[in-house]
Amino acid sequence: MNPQNLDKIRKSFETQAPNFESTLLQFSKEDYLLKTISLIKPQQQDTVLETAAGTCICGRSLAPLVHSVVCLDATPAMLQIGKKAAEENNLKNMTFIKGFSEDLPFLENSFDIVLSRLSFHHFTDVETSFKEMLRVLKPGGKLIVIDMGATVKELRKIQDEIETLRDPSHVKNLSTEEIQSLFEKYRLELKEKDITEIPQNLQNWMKLTKTPETTQQQIIQRMKNELNGGLKTGFFPYIKDEQIYFNQRWVFISGKKSLI
Repeated sequence: MNPQNLDKIRKSFETQAPNFESTLLQFSKEDYLLKTISLIKPQQQDTVLETAAGTCICGRSLAPLVHSVVCLDATPAMLQIGKKAAEENNLKNMTFIKGFSEDLPFLENSFDIVLSRLSFHHFTDVETSFKEMLRVLKPGGKLIVIDMGATVKELRKIQDEIETLRDPSHVKNLSTEEIQSLFEKYRLELKEKDITEIPQNLQNWMKLTKTPETTQQQIIQRMKNELNGGLKTGFFPYIKDEQIYFNQRWVFISGKKSLI
């Protein structure tokens, strides 16, 4: 089953691919990657799937520590960036596959670790993707979701509206409670839960998606209005080094699949 917003996803991430790992951006922060690895606690014998992997930033960080890593994504341009980086770093235990999180092309109980990073807010069918991740996970294996948490309830609609202006492939940010409820519904034993504030420079954030200039100005004005006491956006912007910043709340939740 293809994602309903597949065309928007591919258009967006074909645009983002060349600069997705730029040091000007925070999406690949080295310190957060190290923290992620410490939370996952990989073992040398583990087989790993990173789904909706983009350039497979997490998978490449895990590769030296595990038996093998499969990276799956719907956008070939993103996979190509990841594959090239893996080759440059002599990571020979990695495989890159074009595919969809809603219909993973793997047998049941195939992986020790299944993770998805910064992708759930793009899914039109979150539950199907989660169930697919669980299906291919071995009993006793770890399922991990990392994504941006939604803002306060009364501002979620406005936040998602601005997110979609910036990137039309955005669907909806889930709250920490909504992500955790998926683990609880499918009876995974919660192992780790972490929330980290990640600062984002507004201009760089829009630069990544090459948001049209007129749309950028709309977003900037809404942020300035909030800074001047006007309508809130859900981003809670602030000024740093004479530029507009905001913090994203990155949610990390892992759970263990039952042995039964």
